[in-house]
Amino acid sequence: MRSCKTLRTATLTAFLIAVPFAGAYAAGHHKGALDEATPTVFSGPRVTGLIDQVQGVDKGIADARQENTITPAEAQRLHMRAAHISQAAERVATTDHGRIPGAQYRQLLRRLDNVDQALLFDTGNAFNIGDYTDGGNPNG
Repeated sequence: MRSCKTLRTATLTAFLIAVPFAGAYAAGHHKGALDEATPTVFSGPRVTGLIDQVQGVDKGIADARQENTITPAEAQRLHMRAAHISQAAERVATTDHGRIPGAQYRQLLRRLDNVDQALLFDTGNAFNIGDYTDGGNPNG
């Protein structure tokens, strides 16, 4: 059951990654009357920007896993968190004519940044903010 869900999530993520490229390819070619009457499911700079960000985080996770700086379980957990963000973006874009409103876009980016920060922390590449003057909390 779990592998089926993982496969479905991986398929959905691959779909979300491929859609902007297919749209960009189609935009450079002649459109017929049928093409213009059919709305694009995902459009707009926020959708493509978010998908680009998810791709970057996923690549970072894959690179960290390949370099053995995170465990397979941690890589799986981080990939799943990124996939959930992609799914949320897809739901919003589907219900809002292929676009993501600004407030939801910023929320999704914050969630994705949290995944990226977790990856940096897990790989030991996070940096501390502060000087430990608050009793030992490096980020306080």
